[in-house]
Amino acid sequence: MTYDLSSTGLLSPANVIAVGVSSLDDIPAELADVFGGSLAEAAGDDKFTAKAGSTWSVRGLDRVPATWLMLVGTGEGSVEDIRLAAGAAGSFARDKGAASLRLSLPGGPAHTVAAVEAVETGNYRFDRYMAEADRKNALEAVALVGLDGTEADIAIGQALASGRNLARDLVNGPAADVYPESLADTAAGLASDRMTVEVWGEDRIETSGMGGITAVGQGSDRKPRFVHMVYEPEGEPTAEVCIVGKGVTFDAGGLSLKPSTGMLTMRCDMGGAAAVVGAMSALESLGIKARVHGIFGAAENMLSGNSYKLGDIITHHNGKTVEVHNTDAEGRLVLADCLSYASNLDGVTHIVDLATLTGAAVVALGDHYTALYANEQEFSDTLRQAATDGGEAYWPMPLEPLYNELIKGTWGEIKNIGGRWGGSITAALFLQNFVGEDKIWSHLDIAGPAFLDKPERHLTKGGTGAGVPGLLAWLRGL
Repeated sequence: MTYDLSSTGLLSPANVIAVGVSSLDDIPAELADVFGGSLAEAAGDDKFTAKAGSTWSVRGLDRVPATWLMLVGTGEGSVEDIRLAAGAAGSFARDKGAASLRLSLPGGPAHTVAAVEAVETGNYRFDRYMAEADRKNALEAVALVGLDGTEADIAIGQALASGRNLARDLVNGPAADVYPESLADTAAGLASDRMTVEVWGEDRIETSGMGGITAVGQGSDRKPRFVHMVYEPEGEPTAEVCIVGKGVTFDAGGLSLKPSTGMLTMRCDMGGAAAVVGAMSALESLGIKARVHGIFGAAENMLSGNSYKLGDIITHHNGKTVEVHNTDAEGRLVLADCLSYASNLDGVTHIVDLATLTGAAVVALGDHYTALYANEQEFSDTLRQAATDGGEAYWPMPLEPLYNELIKGTWGEIKNIGGRWGGSITAALFLQNFVGEDKIWSHLDIAGPAFLDKPERHLTKGGTGAGVPGLLAWLRGL
């Protein structure tokens, strides 16, 4: 997709002309005149209010040099409002199969970055398995009118969108295509002069004491992988941090078998690992100044004669033992080994893990909010602001020590579930057992926002790339 910071007039040829307005009184005079002053009245009749991200459209009918004219609401004109408006325009253009978009929006450099990112994420569709006749063309060219940005701002917006859309592709891909080895291969394909990628097979995973990854993956014919990526910035790093993802590429529940309806979209259970890969892919383009480690364990949680069993006691990378009370609480077992490994990395001060971990987080917060846990208040505040800057929503949750009693083991040190109540909290407390005491750590339970069953705002149904915008906003701040 190419961009032009256009200095020419609003009414230049394009398949879609989209005009941002804050109210019906905000319609540009040159556009209102073309329609004899009736445009505002027509939009008002259809209840268009100019709320951020709202849209109203009409055929051009030779009155404007476009097949479609649309009004997009810009609300109060904040960066987030412009993101919603641009995303709506990008999504509309894809629904119409438009190759070109002329988008008029107000704002400065930050608005330009958000607009570009949103046009591309709104224009995204996962349609590679659909019949050719049912696919709609993606945008090829976008002219931006009114935004006071630069080519550098456009490049940043494209990098942000590229990382997020890569994560979406990975989440949306069927488990026959995205499995531990292929997911690791995608990460390995990012290797460059600034990115090293190390991939471990099942033998090294087992001999390294990663009992969680080994156990979860042993029931599948597709064997697990462990991946460690390292991004090196130009010059002396300003910080050294680690992002960790859960990579269960398909979750049948193991011997605690899921029902069919609960299993249907379980290709999305590697959303945390997808977020790590997507974020890591954007670091060089964004010129991130920190050294960043990206880690994930990838496994399929299947059932067979070799599946791990209820009552098994697993020894993890840091030596802690875990009783298995439910094989469908497998993601925390994979993450436990990854967090222990990350905690042993010299120089790393902060660790963030991301996982589609618990249905309890969705019950508590719905599908819009990510549950945010952190062992330091300042870090929690920093990540929450980064999420807001990136267009996401994180909600702080308590790491309540009293609830540790719920995961206390009988035969091992801890057990992998804590009962019906507070399930997201006890899962986070479980993970905390595998984080070094000297590390500042946050756990992001993205089970709600990682996958949409229906479109929301400018995002189509399916994988959303949850976590990528917040991570990249945080890393850019370093």
